[in-house]
Amino acid sequence: MATALITGGTSGIGAAFARALAQRGYSLVLVARNEERLATSAATLASIGSGTVEVISADLSDRADVATVVARLTDTDRPIDLLVNNAGFGVHSPLTSEDTSAHDLAIEVMCRAVLVLGGAAGRAMRERGTGSIINVSSTAGFITMGSYSAVKAWVTSFSEGLAVELRGTGVTVTALCPGWVKTEFHSRASISTGSIPAALWVDVDATVRTALRDAERGRVVSIPTARFKTLMWLARHVPRAAIYRVSGAISSSRRKPAPAPAGSEPSSTLT
Repeated sequence: MATALITGGTSGIGAAFARALAQRGYSLVLVARNEERLATSAATLASIGSGTVEVISADLSDRADVATVVARLTDTDRPIDLLVNNAGFGVHSPLTSEDTSAHDLAIEVMCRAVLVLGGAAGRAMRERGTGSIINVSSTAGFITMGSYSAVKAWVTSFSEGLAVELRGTGVTVTALCPGWVKTEFHSRASISTGSIPAALWVDVDATVRTALRDAERGRVVSIPTARFKTLMWLARHVPRAAIYRVSGAISSSRRKPAPAPAGSEPSSTLT
């Protein structure tokens, strides 16, 4: 029975991967910070699949916790057949902010942890001559919306480089680059979604099905839906000045206004 390890496996895209893989008969290793959510997710997944469900409580901004996950990935007695590097979060801090803590955290979780876990899985899988790695990136990496875009551009580029390094070993690497997916990500990240056209939203389960299909086919970059494939083709080929303008407009429309002070009336802004 195949085993998949999923970081951020209790919510959003990670939870959808866990459900899909449980239904396919995989045993699962869920990695997340919240022990209560891990326990609840494990119980639910065990009821819908035939495989076992193991949990690891880990904060991927903590290098000791990352090392714990590496140890599980490289355990030769309990091999991992599929790694889904999914853990992540939105980043709102301006690039010019004097306080770089939000950027530091993003780099630790969405760059360094992806590098370390992806590298560990790649080594272990290469030794066995089989395996698959899916790194959850974003179409945000094709445009220029601050730190989050920079991080996701790195994830996609890292995935491409790792795929080249592991070519011919039996190990595949895929960067999943979704657009706006219907999950709790946006509300948890305090991102306003009211201005996003309904036609641009993508179902989370369809996103995961596309990623798994593309990984099975050995595709290095997976972009769900023909609509987003077209948009990202344009993003790669139109003049960069146009991308800067579009990125600025999207960034402005996605910012949620700060809550009004207690006892005050909501304010309105005309644009």
